Amino acid sequence: MRATTSVYRLRFAVAAALMLGIMPNARGDSAPDWLRTAAQEKTPADVKNAVAVVLLDDQVITIKDKGDVEVRLRRAYRILRPEARDTEYAVAHVEFSNDTKISYFKAWTIMPNGHEIEVKEKDAVEVGISSFEVYSDLRTKAIKFPEANPGSVVGFESVQKQRPYVFEDAWYFQKAVPVRRSRLVLQLPPGWEFRTIWANHPEQKPETIGVNQYAWEVTDSPAVEIEPAMPPWNAVAGHMGIKYYPRDPAMRSRTTGTWKDIGLWYNELTASTRTISPGIQQKASELTAGLTDPIAKMKALAEFTQRQIRYAAIEVGIGGVLPHPAPDVFVHRYGDCKDKATLLSAMLHVIGIESYYVSIDTERGLVQPDFPSMQFDHVILAIRLPESVPDNVLYAVVKDPELGLLLFFDPTEEYVPLGYLPWELQNNYGLVFGPKGGELMKLPLLPAPTNRLLRTGTVTLTASGKLDGAFQEVSWGGPAQDKRAQMLLAPPAQRRKVIESFLGNSLSDFTLTKASVGNLELYDQSLTLEYRVVADSYAKAAGNLLILRPRVVGSKQWSILSGKPRKYPIEFPEATRQDDVFDITLPDGYVVDELPKPVNVECPYGSYKSQVQMSGNTLHYTRTYEIKDVYVPTEKLDEVKGFLNQIAADERASAVLRRAN
Repeated sequence: MRATTSVYRLRFAVAAALMLGIMPNARGDSAPDWLRTAAQEKTPADVKNAVAVVLLDDQVITIKDKGDVEVRLRRAYRILRPEARDTEYAVAHVEFSNDTKISYFKAWTIMPNGHEIEVKEKDAVEVGISSFEVYSDLRTKAIKFPEANPGSVVGFESVQKQRPYVFEDAWYFQKAVPVRRSRLVLQLPPGWEFRTIWANHPEQKPETIGVNQYAWEVTDSPAVEIEPAMPPWNAVAGHMGIKYYPRDPAMRSRTTGTWKDIGLWYNELTASTRTISPGIQQKASELTAGLTDPIAKMKALAEFTQRQIRYAAIEVGIGGVLPHPAPDVFVHRYGDCKDKATLLSAMLHVIGIESYYVSIDTERGLVQPDFPSMQFDHVILAIRLPESVPDNVLYAVVKDPELGLLLFFDPTEEYVPLGYLPWELQNNYGLVFGPKGGELMKLPLLPAPTNRLLRTGTVTLTASGKLDGAFQEVSWGGPAQDKRAQMLLAPPAQRRKVIESFLGNSLSDFTLTKASVGNLELYDQSLTLEYRVVADSYAKAAGNLLILRPRVVGSKQWSILSGKPRKYPIEFPEATRQDDVFDITLPDGYVVDELPKPVNVECPYGSYKSQVQMSGNTLHYTRTYEIKDVYVPTEKLDEVKGFLNQIAADERASAVLRRAN
């Protein structure tokens, strides 16, 4: 699957065009009538803080009988704020590749005083999306709108000639800013058919405007407002999926009819990719030599593909979908997600274990089970576990009636060991390409105990309020994977700053005096952190009182329900259990005057407990935070609100110490 998603490509093109800062040769030619008409549209009343508004988003898709596609796009924005000059609304852009050509591209600006400026395709900047990790034939032509100032209306028109591998598309009519009018026209050849599905918007039947010509129009779409902990933007935006069915049966394989059909097509496409070369045979045997446990063998092969095969994507033409042959990946020691999956599958076959490609999205909520599609951006493996492997020793497993016990594994994510899954793939749909075709499966949400963090601390407090504390963290699963990634991506000399950044969320005026990390590169082991910190004014004096927060470090506070009412669901990253246990030794001569009340709160999605007790001259603080389910629908937000508010209040709670006379 292509690693370069449309959102990434758009951001890359816009950033490149703005960074180049090239102002095209502008001419005083006339703007087209469609742009002048759009400029007469009134700005919607409720634009809030939007930097621009889309006045018109007009697409015409014309399908030719041989399967070629022409897409004409007209788009117009009204610039509302100066900040728009640093966003996508200041740039016209259109993509091209070996299979997509540009036959027309122009842009215009209509200034507030009515002056019109035209920019032609020859003045566009070409931008590639290739990088150190990704090489692609996909490129973008971009034009920076001249005079894109508040009050100006800017627009562009482009025409693409496409030769798609599959006949499907998505029309996103809701965007990050308000949209006044969005329109899609579909022109089909005689005998062709189509099917649509609507998401996050009531279904609209098309208007027939000619022979085999259909139109949809949506007006006054509000902006998708970004909220904390919301699902991915394109999972909540209003859009319509569309598929085209050719009249020629020989071309129907390019339309994703059913999930099973997609699987049969992909199996045929990849039939020769997992060839086992002598080198692969030898390496697999070498890595598993002396091992008798099937899980140990799988771990050895999985670690090889995760750590020894560098991620690098070469996506030219169908290379965005078709893996490179396993022998090539093995020899060159690099590949993208589907290449890594291909090599691991071949090596597993050497030791007698079968596996299947799995297409999946790295964002939850994009797959619609009743609308089969190839719009995935990632490939992992489903490993068919031998019958000798118990079904309770690995976590990321699904029992299928036909394929047996399947272990889902991501060879690309090097910090996630065999048996686990990256959080974004959990509770997500994956298309398993089994021998009989595709089967859409819901991947498991790993239970909270598999993603643990235990933080302990021994703290001494002085009469001046100074804190001196030694802390230890033990984590596994998701918390360990996240912290490992932060540590390993930082140069060794900068790893202290990772811990300091974490402490800075809880402490002020502190000094990290000692820090160490254990099992950093042993990804299947618990990660340990030890650190010592001094904070000079942790407790605040008030006469003969000292006021301190028993929750010394670490925060579970979610401000996701503060402020205005939410529009969208909450999506927690993963199910998790996290515990804090702190012992705070009081300064001589002080006794407890007041302690926070215990908290014990539950909701269908999680639980939280905390307690502060005294034992001799030691204040003992314990708390347990657990998330059990990750998706909270909008209609269930009230059930979570009290839960999160009580956590926030408890994290701010203070203990009061009094100097004894």
